[in-house]
Amino acid sequence: MKKSASINKKPSYNKTADNRSSHRYSKYSLVIAIVVMWQGACSLGLVPDFLLPSPVQVIRAFINDFALLAHHAQYTLLVCFTGVFIGIVAAFILSIAMDNSRYLFTAVYPVLVITQTVPTVALAPLLVIWFGYGMAPKILLVAMMAFFPITIALLDGYRSVDNDEIQLLKVMNANKVQMYQHLKIPASMGYFFAGLKVSFSYALITAVVAEWLGGFYGLGVYMTRVKKAYAIDKMFAVILLVTCLSLLLVGLVKLVEKKVVKP
Repeated sequence: MKKSASINKKPSYNKTADNRSSHRYSKYSLVIAIVVMWQGACSLGLVPDFLLPSPVQVIRAFINDFALLAHHAQYTLLVCFTGVFIGIVAAFILSIAMDNSRYLFTAVYPVLVITQTVPTVALAPLLVIWFGYGMAPKILLVAMMAFFPITIALLDGYRSVDNDEIQLLKVMNANKVQMYQHLKIPASMGYFFAGLKVSFSYALITAVVAEWLGGFYGLGVYMTRVKKAYAIDKMFAVILLVTCLSLLLVGLVKLVEKKVVKP
């Protein structure tokens, strides 16, 4: 009887595994369907190549220009990481200051919201005029973009701390530094990584947009050059690379989050 019971249990495990694998494949089913229809439309001649290259042509252009794309990508990634790092440092400093001062919070919070209503494309030309065509305006633009979601996430994290825990540390004569070191910052790590994922998802795009308006290296510069040459397949190739890099950065943040934030 025990043998038959154990045999009957096996299909349930197989069923669970099948459900997991089917769910994994279903996540990409829409993307696969779009690519297949895209390739079909191009192969049948429904769309001319000079307007919409096929996925095969895009992949071929990506492979042929990979060395050049990698060369430009390293500059864009440097701008992205440097800008996000500056945004993180500024976000921690300002969020702690706003958490300790009700007046500062009331005065600064509306300004933070207003800065996010200004389009990136409108700010980028001004920064190029003020700081030149080097990396400085691009890094500053990425830092400004990354700064807001991280600051708001940290403020929410500080406020999520239980008041009883705060009172306990006060009874133990903890100072402000110890309060943040042992309680508020560890408690806000989940919120911090949520804001960091939002920042990284837009940081690379912001860097590329800034490079459109001037520069010597970067994926945005490469994009403007191939656009002027009407190399649409190469345009799609750089879009593919930017998309893959953005997903990779967000995935990297999730991986670090799993190591740092304990459930």
